[in-house]
Amino acid sequence: MKTKLAKSYVDTFRGLSTEVWWLALMTLINRAGAMVIPFLSLYLTEGLGFTYAQVGWIMSAFGIGSVAGSWLGGKLTDRIGNFKVMVISLVFSGLFFIGLQFFREFEWICVGVFMTMLATDMFRPAMFVAVGLYSKPENKARSISLIRLAINLGFSAGPAIGGWIIANISYNGLFWIDGVTCIIAAVVILLSLSPKRAKVVDELDESKKDLPEHDGLFMWFALAMMLFGFVFMQYFSTVPLYYAEVRGLSDPDIGLLLAFNGLLVFLIEMPLVDWLERKKADRLLLMLFGGLLLVLSYLVLNWFGWMGILVLGMILMSIGEIVAFPFSNTFAMERSKRGKAGAYMAMYSIAFSISHIFAHNAGMQLIDKVGYEMMLYAMAGLGLICCLILFAVKNMKDREDAEVGG
Repeated sequence: MKTKLAKSYVDTFRGLSTEVWWLALMTLINRAGAMVIPFLSLYLTEGLGFTYAQVGWIMSAFGIGSVAGSWLGGKLTDRIGNFKVMVISLVFSGLFFIGLQFFREFEWICVGVFMTMLATDMFRPAMFVAVGLYSKPENKARSISLIRLAINLGFSAGPAIGGWIIANISYNGLFWIDGVTCIIAAVVILLSLSPKRAKVVDELDESKKDLPEHDGLFMWFALAMMLFGFVFMQYFSTVPLYYAEVRGLSDPDIGLLLAFNGLLVFLIEMPLVDWLERKKADRLLLMLFGGLLLVLSYLVLNWFGWMGILVLGMILMSIGEIVAFPFSNTFAMERSKRGKAGAYMAMYSIAFSISHIFAHNAGMQLIDKVGYEMMLYAMAGLGLICCLILFAVKNMKDREDAEVGG
């Protein structure tokens, strides 16, 4: 029985192109190398002695750099191609990570962090376009799931490796290793991927030059994804505080609960996405279902005092994430064929970058002003608005398809 289950799990990875596997490996190297990011606040306060107010401004520069990088990455992808943008992004990310350790003044740290994130997040639109080009249409959601798996594994390994480096070498060692791993990832791309191979798999219509800003349906979709990201990200900032201050969980227990999310994604995402792809389920309905599960994960925390409900809430959120993210990314990829693919994938990335800038601070302000219970209800309310927008987008898409078919 165990052998059969293991074989079934492995089979869900079959059929993906070699290039997608190389992209996943490179993403794993890159994300595992991004060890500076989890320790940035500690480095700025303990290592450089900055105040919390100064760290707040530096983290704002971090978020603005992320948005600017996504936008620039999309523009450059449409001009010079995803292959060149990925290599440029990784090389400059590596150089900026290495250089960041030599800045000591507040203003230069802000500039350095902004430039580092600008270079780093140029990569995302280019990588999404590359995954779309190297994937057969029926494999796109699974290809994205494989990339997400690599990202999750990288983020899991990175902080552990980073903590060891700080303890046994220094913060400076962290910057050096982070920068070198980015450059290694660039070398992996140069050695493993062929720009000429991509269009054999999934041809884009180069005659179409529409921008996402002119695609009303896509802009509503991007707004829904921004709200989804806003609500989802609370699970990694304000919800852990709720676990500690309202439910009385210890730090190790909170860590286990968050690790449970990663375990569920690792075990369930590929088989579930594979099954849904074979069923040819409607992608917008799947996103809507994922959004409703995310909403329910917040409501049950307020409705039930039983401690086990925390596990159920995490399961609901995890399944919502597993269903929504791969298929939203696939929807954006397919929609990008209407115009400039880089600009479309940049807009998709920017939606999450914007939510990243405001989500954590807004959640903290809500806790301070109205308390945890109302914060949870507010997040559920935003999630419902996201679902209503997705429902409207689904109706718009149906009308659009009917007009094309008619």
